[in-house]
Amino acid sequence: MSEAQKLISWYNQQSYDFPWRQNINPYNIWISEIMLQQTQVKTVIPYYMNWMKHYPDIETLQKADINELLYLWQGLGYYSRAKNIHNAANIIFKKFNNKFPDNYKELITLPGIGDYTASMILSICFNKYDHVPIDGNIKRIMSRLNILSLKQETLQNYKISTRNYIDKEKPGDSIQALMDIGREICTPRLPKCDCCPIYKNCKAQMQGTMENYPVRKKKKHIPHYDIAVGLIWKENKFLISKRPQDKLLGNLWELPGGKLEPRESMQECLKREIKEELDIKIKKIKKIGLIKHQYSHMKLTITLFTCIYCSGTAKPLASQEVKWITMKEKKSFAFPRATHKLFELL
Repeated sequence: MSEAQKLISWYNQQSYDFPWRQNINPYNIWISEIMLQQTQVKTVIPYYMNWMKHYPDIETLQKADINELLYLWQGLGYYSRAKNIHNAANIIFKKFNNKFPDNYKELITLPGIGDYTASMILSICFNKYDHVPIDGNIKRIMSRLNILSLKQETLQNYKISTRNYIDKEKPGDSIQALMDIGREICTPRLPKCDCCPIYKNCKAQMQGTMENYPVRKKKKHIPHYDIAVGLIWKENKFLISKRPQDKLLGNLWELPGGKLEPRESMQECLKREIKEELDIKIKKIKKIGLIKHQYSHMKLTITLFTCIYCSGTAKPLASQEVKWITMKEKKSFAFPRATHKLFELL
């Protein structure tokens, strides 16, 4: 029995019953794969189920308002993924007559679909053997099987190695089997080698050096910023602003504020930012608490203050729009995870 056949046999007996595997089609696989980027399976499942309840196909999705999509996406992070999904749905509906492209050249032109996602869709939904999707799980497996050096850890080498484990008749099942093994068995720490159907070929397992692979690159320095934000009250309402569409977290709502400048107190920072962003003045500034939040490219310490509106007319000088809302009304707006963490301080 070949290694590819061993994988298929294992998958037929041990595969995991995820909702996107219950009715395999390009739309379901596409949405699940975009959600799974940088996000764990257990986190994605309820989001996926809720998404499919609201938008079961391309036609309903392309009719949706982007703000509705961002609201459903709250908590998944990397909000550009939701925007790309919406843009791609419109292209598929209009340019491809509501039919998912079944070739790499057209798939790769869609917003948010790169080599990995295109290859996943082709192998799982269209049974194409030619394109091999490579994610972190498959990289780890192939690095250990072949004890790849840092120089050898290239996309092309990963694809060549992986193709040896793909069944030509069932490429989609082969890929999903490798994904399952990487997620549940060939884990970064304490891999369960005895449960792996292909461990006898693993050079790292023979040497007992599994956790040394893939070879780790030196981590880049991630900058840190101190941020002051304000819950600005005017009677029973507070002010929120909608982030610019072309910026990080675009189209999401947030509490106004900004970065601390040198030799500036947090209260001074807040007053300055509120004046620059909204052209209003505030008073009775009181610290509530702080949270720490991290993105892929920066770390933030965000301090929340409550304050009272003093004078001026709030203008969206650094945002798309501003609104005065009540605490009950905030449930109708899409906020990034960091803002939800600030609300939890209250």
